[in-house]
Amino acid sequence: MNELRATVRVQLHAGFTLDDAAAQVPYFSRLGISHVYASPILMARPGSSHGYDTLDYGRVNPELGGRDALCRLVMRLREYAMGLIVDIVPNHMAVGGTGNRWWEDLLAWGRASQYAHYFDVDWDAFAPWLHGRILAPVLDRPYGTALRDGVLRLVYEAETGMFFIHHHDHRFPVCPRHYAALLDSAGAPHALCDALGELAPLRGACMTDAPALSRLAQWGKTPDGRAAIARVMEQHDTGTACGRSGLHDLLVRQAYRLAWWRTTPDLINWRRFFDITGLAALSVEHDDVFDAVHGHIVALYADGLIDGVRVDHVDGLTQPRSYCRRLRQRLMAVQHLRPAMAPQSLSIHVEKILHDREHLPASWQVDGTTGYDFMDQVSAVLHDPAGTATLDGLWRDHAIEDPTFATTQRKARVQVLNDAFAAELSRLRTHLGHIAQCNVDTRDYSMGRIGMVLQALLVEFHSYRTYFSDDGSGGHQADHIVLRGAAREARRHLLPSCHEMLDWIVDTLGQAGPRDGSIRVAQQQFEHLTAPLAAKAVEDTSFYRYGRLLSRNEVGSDPGRISLSCAQFHKDNLHRYKAYPATLLATATHDHKRGEDARMRLAVLSEVAPHWRDLVNCWIIGNAHLRQRRMIPDRAYEMILYQSMLGAWPLEPWPDAEARQVFHDRIVAWQIKALREAKRHTNWIDPDAEYERGCREFVGRLLDPHVSGAFIAEMDAIVARIAPAAAVNSITQVMLRLTLPGVPDLYQGTELWDFSLVDPDNRRPVDFTLRQTLMQHDTSLRRQAAQWRTGGVKMHLIQRLLAFRARYPLMFSKGTYEPVKVSGPAEQHVIAFLRREGGNVLLVVVVRCVWGLVPSPHDLSLDAPTLGQTYLSLPVSGNGEWCSILHENRTYPQDARLSLSFLQEGIPVECLVQAQDGFS
Repeated sequence: MNELRATVRVQLHAGFTLDDAAAQVPYFSRLGISHVYASPILMARPGSSHGYDTLDYGRVNPELGGRDALCRLVMRLREYAMGLIVDIVPNHMAVGGTGNRWWEDLLAWGRASQYAHYFDVDWDAFAPWLHGRILAPVLDRPYGTALRDGVLRLVYEAETGMFFIHHHDHRFPVCPRHYAALLDSAGAPHALCDALGELAPLRGACMTDAPALSRLAQWGKTPDGRAAIARVMEQHDTGTACGRSGLHDLLVRQAYRLAWWRTTPDLINWRRFFDITGLAALSVEHDDVFDAVHGHIVALYADGLIDGVRVDHVDGLTQPRSYCRRLRQRLMAVQHLRPAMAPQSLSIHVEKILHDREHLPASWQVDGTTGYDFMDQVSAVLHDPAGTATLDGLWRDHAIEDPTFATTQRKARVQVLNDAFAAELSRLRTHLGHIAQCNVDTRDYSMGRIGMVLQALLVEFHSYRTYFSDDGSGGHQADHIVLRGAAREARRHLLPSCHEMLDWIVDTLGQAGPRDGSIRVAQQQFEHLTAPLAAKAVEDTSFYRYGRLLSRNEVGSDPGRISLSCAQFHKDNLHRYKAYPATLLATATHDHKRGEDARMRLAVLSEVAPHWRDLVNCWIIGNAHLRQRRMIPDRAYEMILYQSMLGAWPLEPWPDAEARQVFHDRIVAWQIKALREAKRHTNWIDPDAEYERGCREFVGRLLDPHVSGAFIAEMDAIVARIAPAAAVNSITQVMLRLTLPGVPDLYQGTELWDFSLVDPDNRRPVDFTLRQTLMQHDTSLRRQAAQWRTGGVKMHLIQRLLAFRARYPLMFSKGTYEPVKVSGPAEQHVIAFLRREGGNVLLVVVVRCVWGLVPSPHDLSLDAPTLGQTYLSLPVSGNGEWCSILHENRTYPQDARLSLSFLQEGIPVECLVQAQDGFS
């Protein structure tokens, strides 16, 4: 069985099941993949397209084929010496609707439920009428209106003997303790009513296991029972004033409070996944909750059906360090039970956004991240800093009000904090206020001023979170730096009279070691607020507002920084080699904002910034007549639209009207999401139909050849002009991902050109038949380069490099990383490094910022005489000449000063090896 060498991410759902994945295993094997890396496989909400809305952690999703299909997939993988990594979702699960027995038990019994501590509920909420109750903000209209309109109904479930309140697709259990009162007035037997009145929450079983409920279900099927149930329904029929009153009286006695969905931001008293009310956060820091959530996953590992896990949104957990260590411990404890044919290795990767210069703590005992940090680094190093000033000026001319990312981000944080997380902010403010009242030095700190100072701190807090509440996380030096840095920025926006209070808040939130329990709660509340605030304000708001250069608006990236120097890129690679050599290297994910090759195309704009500026200015003037009144869309969004079109534009003109319509529909779907996420003119909560219609019509006119033939021709021309440079960028990105320290991760389908937009566009079905056909074609990279528009050159490069990784695995898992000095007129265009293990040496040479090197539109070769005058400074060894991995029968002499003229021969990247086994 191969060790973890290269992964392919597959998105599972009813339309692409575990058996469908199994059918592609031979293809993945030929490509060179060692492990399939699957989206969540446990029971999710019916019809889920992604699997992150888990309903039951105890079984494999039947929509994916269930456990039997999982076994078939694993058997197929074992035939090809491959493994399986699965995505796990420990931080939240689906609530609302039906099917989550933990949540329904919680709703039925409230604090008395055995699952009460499974979820992070504030039972002593700031609103007195919520004390001891759970807000259920799902109604499509205000509560009173919902009662009058009859959208709330009492329903009896004959099979289980249970009563529920139904609201469209949602159902809410009536506490069984209230059944006696309901049925007694309807003439039910006293003995049955007495038994129901004594019902209490069950431990370790479902409510339906209660003998009294079984008796009720049986009696309810008798003629007397059916008549009594009918009378209960009549007494609570909202078609009459009496019935509405009866239903209301029943509802006010429940452990939940039904409310209009618009009350959520102000009143929610339980933690969610970001701001999604359909996903409730779990408290896996409790041992029994951890075991309930992970028991089946641990069993699958023990049975040899999975070989590793990817932890979704690890920063959403209360104690990430403790969680990761416990997860490794639990999995390692059953490793001896694994079948002989299953590998004894275990990989654990965490989905985490790392802020600039932030590193994953070694104490977590994981193998690394899922690769957003690498995605940022490799993208930035392929951007040209020379275009920054021109692109700044272009954006400033049209940005309306926010010319920098810093100002864009700051405004977005204020808006999202107040609009989406007002309840969380209020809860933290209240808790800090209570702490202040316990000390004579801080008792005069008012709630209002605490809230004002706290908001200023949160707005300037740019990392996802600190880890002070996580026991045993170490000295917290990095956390203190981040927190105090945010405080320095916040101080500039606060009156001097608030500075002392700011210092107190920072000191309170930054306490480590033995501390008061109330302080730990405040730390947890702060850490549970900063992560969703960053996700929603930055990635899901600012990235759709700030449009200087969209290739830098990617998950894990800082759009305020266009480029990264080669020197810093080497430093980042050296750190990864030393700290996390098995971390994943991703350039595309199911969450990316645009495809990896769309980003590489847009990156070329940093090299041709003056031309792009002139073209955009001409479009803004020339397309002005396509807008409706009220400047729909505004010019800032128009700039974002042009870049999004450019990134996704086909390499060849549309063959027919149908193909053009497909592109139109993709752009419009992206546009609606982009406009609503930006929250400037429209949003998800209160969409502006007129504005959205105006933007949609603008796109329709832009893509209508009868109306905008000139624009379409100019877009065709700019795409054709920069496409060769973009393709070389993409090839360079592939080379780096497959040869740098780390484990390359391939997102499904991206072995060919990936010009996708944000989800759901990046989750469209993959044409595996096309890919299998192209794989059978000539594997000569020179000939593939001559038809590079098919994407085959990218696929065959991946296949060639992964085959080399399979032949020399230790070179990549253990091999050193040594930057190579480049000197000469083209030195800024070249990245070179060595990987050395034992007596084997690999030399990787790639080009960057290649517009000035004039890549050929015919075969991507470079017309750059300066490359022949540029040299690599290499150590001389006794291993003989260099052999090319990419080109057959191509060798180079061992020389301490190697000319880069070979980069002009075919595709402008090269992998050379000196191998003890005489590689050829």
